[in-house]
Amino acid sequence: MKDALLLAAQLMVVSARTAPKAAGRDFVEIKIIEGEDVKKLAREMHEYGKTTGKANFDRDGKNVEDSEVVILISLKDAKPVGLNCGACGYSECAQLPEFIEGPEFKGPICAWRLMDLGIAMGSAVKTASLLNVDNRIMYRIGVLARKMGLIEGEVVVGIPLSATGKNIYFDRK
Repeated sequence: MKDALLLAAQLMVVSARTAPKAAGRDFVEIKIIEGEDVKKLAREMHEYGKTTGKANFDRDGKNVEDSEVVILISLKDAKPVGLNCGACGYSECAQLPEFIEGPEFKGPICAWRLMDLGIAMGSAVKTASLLNVDNRIMYRIGVLARKMGLIEGEVVVGIPLSATGKNIYFDRK
């Protein structure tokens, strides 16, 4: 089953990579992790939830622990599109400050670049759906994957993959 999930992950990476990006500039990074990296990520998620008191890191960590493969998707060095639209909170793109380290991610980030990330994620999970691979987009995975240095970027999300008789990512407690 793991080989099939790895193949699905590779096809999901193709979907994320080829997803449209604002102004044709690509700041999306993608990485597939498996094996011990997945297990370590799950352990770190459990520990982070305990030490910070933040809810559901344990629940999502259990999902990661039960997954064969995880796809990490990030925005790295994402430059503003240059539309001066104000969606980021600044009236001109030139006013957007350098990234500031927040508690889990860096920002502020151009809203259009965040949409690029969202479209890449949506394209990846669409492919998983077409292949009948269970998955769920999880921000909590991204928090720890970034802290652990599994992938670089200002904002990171994770998509765990599973193929069992019941989707493990829904009906969670």
